[in-house]
Amino acid sequence: MVQNMGRIKYALIGSGWRAEFYIRIAKMIPERFELTAVLVRDPAKGEAFAEKFQVKVVNTLDELMADEPAFVVLSIKRGTVTDYLLRLFERDIPVLAETPPGEDMESLRRLWDAYEKYQPKVQVAEQYFVQPLYAAWYKAIEEGLIGRVENISLSALHGYHGISMIRRMLGAGFQNCTMYGKRYHFEVTETYGREGMSFDGEKFVCPRDRVTLEFENGTVAYFDFSDPAQYHSFIRTRQLNIQGVRGEIDDLTIRYLTKDNVPVTQTLNRIDLGVYGNQEWSHYALMLGEKFLYKTPFVNARLNDDEIAVADLLLRMADYVKGGEEVYPLRDALQDMYLCLEMEKAMEAEYAPVTTETQPWCPDAYN
Repeated sequence: MVQNMGRIKYALIGSGWRAEFYIRIAKMIPERFELTAVLVRDPAKGEAFAEKFQVKVVNTLDELMADEPAFVVLSIKRGTVTDYLLRLFERDIPVLAETPPGEDMESLRRLWDAYEKYQPKVQVAEQYFVQPLYAAWYKAIEEGLIGRVENISLSALHGYHGISMIRRMLGAGFQNCTMYGKRYHFEVTETYGREGMSFDGEKFVCPRDRVTLEFENGTVAYFDFSDPAQYHSFIRTRQLNIQGVRGEIDDLTIRYLTKDNVPVTQTLNRIDLGVYGNQEWSHYALMLGEKFLYKTPFVNARLNDDEIAVADLLLRMADYVKGGEEVYPLRDALQDMYLCLEMEKAMEAEYAPVTTETQPWCPDAYN
């Protein structure tokens, strides 16, 4: 449990869509978070950014660190993250890095070599495990409600995010696995995107990835995702089914056996303010019957589920920097991306088996 540490000071590197989350959070919960400055290298772009978001903008790393933030958040364009992380490692600057930390095996290995050399304070902003619904599902598993988990069918998250949830829900850790899969392509009508709803009826071709992952401990994952349709669509749902020896989680429905083997079916219930009234909207908790499976750390804050998760990562990162538990270790993020790259190989092979190998960042690599 992260203790109340007062106001958390952090700095931000980046000015894209994801970086804006860290600005909004500081503005919506100013009693908990302080964004000291944002690093935008281009002076003209930085000036416009400062005007738009009413934040302090600097153009160099030295200027960014002058306000002595507890850590920096690295949220920059994919493909540039690895080199910037290495620069932060060399300067011993604590960093919470957005996903993914690397794009290919060379960058993943470079990062791990540098990590072993510098032993930096680094964590990765893999947020889904602390999103309210995913956290509630995992709590049900942790408490043994459905017994030992045997398999998961996940159609909700892309690539490394999906892998992160699969590994966590199955308790697969750094086990190797054999994969089989294929990428399909289907037409879908666009209904909304990051900019809002769309009503023009425009169609686009969207990939659908189907991969089976068989882990060494006998657990199995069925990965299924259509990106970006399942993130941004009113006509494509997201689904999750987790089967354990004594029950299953089927989206918002949880079926399980009591200690006397009596079958029970219950539905997860969100407790939110403002849904049917005139109060400002905020999320409070997820309950199963009379039992809480999740409570937000930010009561009454006007945050959506992903913002809650990102803000939770900031809390945990501040605790980690002071000697607390790790948030999402670099080795886990490297493993997620490695398995993601192997999934690409499996889909290219079209159901020919692809088997992973133990990597240097795996805890058992040197045993």
